[in-house]
Amino acid sequence: MGNCCSHGRDSAENGDGPTHQNVATASNAANQAGPTAEASVPQAKHAPPSPPPATKQGPIGPVLGRPMEDVKASYSLGKELGRGQFGVTHLCTQKATGQQFACKTIAKRKLVNKEDIEDVRREVQIMHHLTGQLNIVELKGAYEDKHSVHLVMELCAGGELFDRIIAKGHYSERAAASLLRTIVQIVHTCHSMGVIHRDLKPENFLLLNKDENSPLKATDFGLSVFYKPGSCNLQNPA
Repeated sequence: MGNCCSHGRDSAENGDGPTHQNVATASNAANQAGPTAEASVPQAKHAPPSPPPATKQGPIGPVLGRPMEDVKASYSLGKELGRGQFGVTHLCTQKATGQQFACKTIAKRKLVNKEDIEDVRREVQIMHHLTGQLNIVELKGAYEDKHSVHLVMELCAGGELFDRIIAKGHYSERAAASLLRTIVQIVHTCHSMGVIHRDLKPENFLLLNKDENSPLKATDFGLSVFYKPGSCNLQNPA
C-alpha cells in the first residue's frame, strides 16, 4: 500500500500528471485569450415586424366619391317603413349591437343625370352638417354599392306627422300652436346653420315614438341646399 501511495505522489512530482500549478496556468491563459470564438460572433438582430397587409378597398362610388361597401355587412334590413320618389326606407338592425335604425335606399338607376347625383351627395353633406341638432333626424352612416346609396339614420318609430294628423282628426288651438312652434324652431335652426330645407310638409316631419308628446324631427333633405345667411344666393339650387 505504501508503494501505491508513493507511486502516485512520485508521478506528480516527475511531471507525469497535471499539477495544481499547471492547471492554474492553463486557466489564466484561457482567461487572457479573451472571449471564445462562439462568444465573439455578433448576435443577429431581430428583424422588424412586417407591416400588416393593406386592407383592400372597393372601387370609388360615383355618387358619394368614396370606396363602395356593402351596407348588409353591418346591418340587417327588415320591413319597409316608407317610400318616396327616389328612395325606400326600411327598418334595419346593426349586427354588432342589435340597435335599430332606419335605412333609406336610393336606387342609382333613378339618378338619371348629374343634378340628381349632386342632390344625393348634398343631402348626405347637409345631414352630416346638421348632426347633433335636437329636432333633426341624425344620419348615422352613408354607404354606396353597385346598385344603390344607403343612408342609415336615427329611427323615428312614431311615423310621419301626416299620419298622426289624420289619426287625430283635428288639433286643439293650443296643441297646433305647440306643434307649429317646434316646426318654426327647426326651420330657424336650419337657417342659422346655413341650410334651407325647401320641402316642408307633414310627411317630412317624423315622431320619435308613439307617445302623445313625442319629439318631432325633420327629415328628407333631398331638396335642401346650403346658403350664406344674409345672401339670396343659394348654393347648388335644384
